[in-house]
Amino acid sequence: MANPLQKAFLFGWNPVKFKWENIDDDIEKLKTTGKLVDNWSVASHKTTAIGDRAYLVRLGAEPRGIFGSGHIASEPYLASRNGRIYHRINIGIDALLNPDKERILTFDILKTGKLDEQTWAPQASGISIRPHLIDELEGVWLDLLSDTYYGQL
Repeated sequence: MANPLQKAFLFGWNPVKFKWENIDDDIEKLKTTGKLVDNWSVASHKTTAIGDRAYLVRLGAEPRGIFGSGHIASEPYLASRNGRIYHRINIGIDALLNPDKERILTFDILKTGKLDEQTWAPQASGISIRPHLIDELEGVWLDLLSDTYYGQL
């Protein structure tokens, strides 16, 4: 059961706008070292805290859905891209799937039951996940991961 004070955030990735060229290398690094830190833009920068849960969602091209998770590992900081200033945050990733090669938590699953109350295709990265949905989301995510990693034995 999640800590009732813990918050969770949804970080969007659109492969149409930004290629993740080395995702397979990153997955392998996570599997071999147990560590992978990446930075993401964050809309809810005023409410995030180190240790909050983070979920990575693929947007744009199918398959769309959650393909990674972790915990926020830094305070928000300012960054510049194409002349625009925005907030970023480091995420210590604890699970990462390649959506083009592995089964992910698709929108079909995320739009069932209470989970349908959340916007899973946000316009901005780093939005808050509704607190009463965090435990259910975590359970569904862990079920998928256990099927992915242990269902192949």
